Amino acid sequence: MAKTQISTTELHSPNGAFSQATTVAATGRLVFVSGMTARRPDGSIAGVGDIREQTRQVCENVATAVRAAGGILADVCRVDVFVRNMEDFAKIHEVRAQFFSEPLPASTMVEVSKLAHPDYLIEINAIAVIAPTGSESMRGVEWT
Repeated sequence: MAKTQISTTELHSPNGAFSQATTVAATGRLVFVSGMTARRPDGSIAGVGDIREQTRQVCENVATAVRAAGGILADVCRVDVFVRNMEDFAKIHEVRAQFFSEPLPASTMVEVSKLAHPDYLIEINAIAVIAPTGSESMRGVEWT
């Protein structure tokens, strides 16, 4: 997948792990990842009360869903982030920067009053574009 991070001096530079805009070649499969929360595979909630740990689990869950669709985290071109406390912005992006590298996905973050469970602090949904097998791709990008 050819993905390009768009940056212009006509807009303020992002202050987190995201781009002003992202372009993606239209060849490939679109993958729409539902809102991921801090649920572990066993159903328990990771990091109750800890936004960094919940963000880490959410990013791992997004990566797992994208892998199950045949892609990698570098194939993600957009995320929507729902948080209980916008004051956690810097902590969330500190963790996101460990998962997403340039070209960064486009992103929107919104503070909400409630999520599906009272212990959830963050939820992220994503859109990925996965190149057909054998096509130009970002497959060499590693995530941690």
